[in-house]
Amino acid sequence: MRLQGKTAIVTGGASGFGAGIALKFAAEGAQVLVADINADGAATMAAEVGGLSMAANVADKTSVGALVDFALTRMGHVDILVNNAGITHLPMPMEDVEDDMFDRVFAVNCKSVYLFARALVPHMKARKAGAILNIASTAGLSPRPRLNWYNASKGWMITATKAMAVELAPMGVRVNALCPVAGETPLLASFMGQDTPEMRAKFLSTIPLGRFSTPDDMGNAACFLCSDEASMITGVAMEVDGGRCI
Repeated sequence: MRLQGKTAIVTGGASGFGAGIALKFAAEGAQVLVADINADGAATMAAEVGGLSMAANVADKTSVGALVDFALTRMGHVDILVNNAGITHLPMPMEDVEDDMFDRVFAVNCKSVYLFARALVPHMKARKAGAILNIASTAGLSPRPRLNWYNASKGWMITATKAMAVELAPMGVRVNALCPVAGETPLLASFMGQDTPEMRAKFLSTIPLGRFSTPDDMGNAACFLCSDEASMITGVAMEVDGGRCI
């Protein structure tokens, strides 16, 4: 029960890595607010973890503000924020990605971190406590061809994590990131271009441990970084990638 008495917001918590994190947090004693653009999925996951749910568009200032207000009203305070919601564009030459898709990737993957910081960091500063976890990617450390702007958005998130960490450390707020390799999530087919046995075999051949990241892997790593066991750890981008970035 490493998170006993803690409260947490997990964005994109209805499925994939976010669901794995929500399940692990609840199992370790946290009260979890599952936020997702998929309202039904968020409600289903919240029921499974005995927590709360709310539909939210993490790229919209009003929606983020409403989510944080709801969290503070229902939970009293927020100990942990997991910025997990994210999207990608399909693999293609960088110059072929249309403006609207570029804008959407950076709105969901980057602007959301900024919006949550504006909405929630003052609360954490006032309490002189808090843990923020940004879900980045190995793509931000070892970019893959034809995913250029997704790679860049995750590199931005890693730099933002370190910048946030050094600024907020004096106020007792820790900020870290996780960098998974692709996993069994709704985005897998988009990362690979197509989900076929041949594409899976090709992708897995680049991962020394020979498998994808799983929601359980992410939940375990997230639980550690957001627990008091990691009280001396801030500003790290932990690879949960089976050796992909070696």
